[in-house]
Amino acid sequence: MSKGVSRSIARLSPTQPILAETVTIAENSLVSSEEFAFLRDSLLQSQPECSSSSSSESGSGTRLNDDALLIWNVIKNSNDGFGDKTQSLLRPFRHRLNESLVVDVLKLFVQNAELGVKFFIWSGRQIGYTHTVPVYDALLDVLGCSSSSNDKHEHFLREIKDDDKEVLCKLLNLLIRKCCRNGLWNLALEELGRLKDFGYKPSPVTYNALIQVFLKADRLDTGYLLHREMSVSGFRMDCHTLGRFVHSLCRAERWREALDLIEKEECVPDTAIYNQMISGLCEASLFEEAMDFLNRMRSSSCIPNVLTYRILLCGCLNKRKLGRCKRILSMMMTEGCYPSPKIFNSLVHAYCKAGDYFSAYKLLNKMAICGYQPGYVVYNILIGAICGNEESAGEGVLELAENAYKEMLDAGIALNKVNVINFARNLCRAGKFEKAYTVIREMMSKGFVPDCNTYSNVIVFLCNASKVENAVLLFEEMKRNVTYTALIHAYLKAKKFSYANELFEVMLSEGCTPNVVTYTALIDGHCKGGDIEKACQIYARMKGSGEISDADMYFRIDGNTQKPNVVTYGALIDGLCKAHKVEDAHDLLAAMSVEGCEPNHIVYDALIDGFCKHGKLDQAQEIFAKMSECGYNPNVYTYSSLIDRLFKDKRLDLALKVLSKMLENSCPPNVIIYTEMIDGFCKAGKTDEAYKLMLMMEEKGCHANVVTYTAMIDGFGKAGKVEKSLELLRQMCSRGCAPNYVTYRVLINHCCAAGLLDEAHQLLEEMKQTYWPLHMASYRKVIQGFSQDFIINLGLLDEINENDSSVPVTPVYRILIDSFCKARRLEVALELHKEISSSPLFLPADRSLYSSLIENLSLSCKVDKAFELYGDLIRRGGVPHLCVFFFLIKGLIMVNRWEEALLLSDSFCNMILM
Repeated sequence: MSKGVSRSIARLSPTQPILAETVTIAENSLVSSEEFAFLRDSLLQSQPECSSSSSSESGSGTRLNDDALLIWNVIKNSNDGFGDKTQSLLRPFRHRLNESLVVDVLKLFVQNAELGVKFFIWSGRQIGYTHTVPVYDALLDVLGCSSSSNDKHEHFLREIKDDDKEVLCKLLNLLIRKCCRNGLWNLALEELGRLKDFGYKPSPVTYNALIQVFLKADRLDTGYLLHREMSVSGFRMDCHTLGRFVHSLCRAERWREALDLIEKEECVPDTAIYNQMISGLCEASLFEEAMDFLNRMRSSSCIPNVLTYRILLCGCLNKRKLGRCKRILSMMMTEGCYPSPKIFNSLVHAYCKAGDYFSAYKLLNKMAICGYQPGYVVYNILIGAICGNEESAGEGVLELAENAYKEMLDAGIALNKVNVINFARNLCRAGKFEKAYTVIREMMSKGFVPDCNTYSNVIVFLCNASKVENAVLLFEEMKRNVTYTALIHAYLKAKKFSYANELFEVMLSEGCTPNVVTYTALIDGHCKGGDIEKACQIYARMKGSGEISDADMYFRIDGNTQKPNVVTYGALIDGLCKAHKVEDAHDLLAAMSVEGCEPNHIVYDALIDGFCKHGKLDQAQEIFAKMSECGYNPNVYTYSSLIDRLFKDKRLDLALKVLSKMLENSCPPNVIIYTEMIDGFCKAGKTDEAYKLMLMMEEKGCHANVVTYTAMIDGFGKAGKVEKSLELLRQMCSRGCAPNYVTYRVLINHCCAAGLLDEAHQLLEEMKQTYWPLHMASYRKVIQGFSQDFIINLGLLDEINENDSSVPVTPVYRILIDSFCKARRLEVALELHKEISSSPLFLPADRSLYSSLIENLSLSCKVDKAFELYGDLIRRGGVPHLCVFFFLIKGLIMVNRWEEALLLSDSFCNMILM
């Protein structure tokens, strides 16, 4: 479902903490990645929809092999329990067996584990073919999806063992590792017991996986027991597992045991191992020990790398050990290792929070030394922190803010709205009234759009300082420029271009000079009004292009040169993306950089959303990476665009990885993302998972809206669970979430398809009483919250007539009338037709609605009533389908009115000839 919520265009708050790169989920986080484990597990159980005549798609979205479908049909239709007949028919496929073919066949047996196991055994016996890890994985999916009991499950394993003991050993080892990958340590332990009961030993890879999952679950003692057992078996941990183990020990303040473990494993620690130990010590706040390990590294001729220092720096930063941060930063820069821009942002924020503004300012110079240009985020953090307090900033500190402001102005960067007000207020308090006035003017040239509250605050400052003349100038500007700009923008968005142009002329005649805000509003208004070409022309004129006739009317004042700013670029990029010109929008991003205008979060978000909506995930990921490099943390809207696209592409595995990353960054999903995931799972046929997700979002305090409920209702309906859809309608009403026209349309469609016609009729009555949009404007507003794909599939976009102000009521009646006709309940169908035909909204006549009724009346020998409807259709100016004449003639023949039938047939032939 699309985002029914507008994105805020507010800039980053100066008080918002910028987390260091090594971020962990806070303990009080609303949602953790473990709570989405049931969604990851469900990906292992993707049920393919297959037919004997065409290729099918698996749960992962890849197409199944045609040979796989043929093999599946042979096994399924032989009905001999994989006996001699089946095996004889499978002989032609023996030479074609390979990993992908066997995996595809097994995917088709997710609902029949018995035949899946027999095929697995048969294929393993064939010469020239050997089972691989993906094949074992596919078999585990088959066994996991089976509805059989545990005893039956055990029976399958024994059947495999009887055929080949080595195969079962590999299978059970792989099963344990799969449990470990999914974080199911308790289940992994059970499967380890089963492995031993069958007389097998875990492989080294299995031991490593087991140790890792118990370390992740903070069960160090169990990890030690497994390590001891592993050592007795003559195996050693791999480097990755050893690194995880020593990290966990150091985090538990058992670093001496970590050193002993390294010695027992006869391992020479490298930089990666030391980094793991230092990371664990930092998490345990053992900073002295962490620095000792840094020295130990050097004495072992093991050179610290940039990751080593970043771990130390982020560890100290997250614990607010700022004195250590200074020493580590100096040390790492001396050795040619540089923090990332994100870490610099975090450091500046931390120093500002501690009141050490001078150290924070010095970091800006260090950023430049490291090759990073301080940007929008870091400047706003610093100036916002200095000027955001209730008490006035000291003279020396305010001078820092002024210096930082000058630097950012030279770099073409703007303050956010809150910081403009606070900076101006502090300047006024310090008696620098002209400077405050200049800041307001300069920021307006950079795209700062003052609202009434902003103007009021600054006017009060100026009046208190006896700067009445400047206050009056601002007051006049507030009255005129802002008002004109707002009205022009509103007219353009409403596509009333002539009114907007007239108002612009009035604005000029009043002596009000357009500024960059006005031109930005013109560009944004034309974009939102659908005239993207005019918006581009205005931008071109702002850039200094020659005369462009369509845009010249806006540039008649000589010397009024207004250069595009970040808000201007943002408006045009967003407009281009929405006009399906994402490549042009991407080019504009490059043009911004050339002009020295740094893109902000809004620009990046618009581009990512544009690429995602056009299915260009690679480009979206490039912008995502660039955005992170520039110090902007992705927010809920950024993640929403990516998740929505991945679900639309049925890339559920990648969507969940993005979700996991989102949670790692302490960014909990909102109702939009939950709705996108619910709709995505419903479209993938996973309604149970979608419903679990809906219940979970309610538990987390994120309440489902009408779009969420409608997506879930549609999902249940498509899965044939219409009763669940009806139950969900009652549930949403009881929870205070009112259904709308779209909800009822979806439910009526599914009720009719399922034969629940009385329920559908009752829903129509409910909708008419309360939820029927009275005007086309209301109708458009109702469908705005839903994605375009969803609305197109329902056919609602086709029903909108730009020149008609009435709501399209006929389609709902058509569905019901057609359904009642097919059910031979003509009395109800006629009542519904009478009801809609008496409505003033019914003209012109809908011939499809008449056709269905005339057909069924004729075939039911109610010819007179059929002709009555035919006459009504003609009177209303409708043109009947040709099939209507055929049914009328057939009806006359059925009641032995041959002469009339021949007469109508003759008239019909003459009409065709004419």
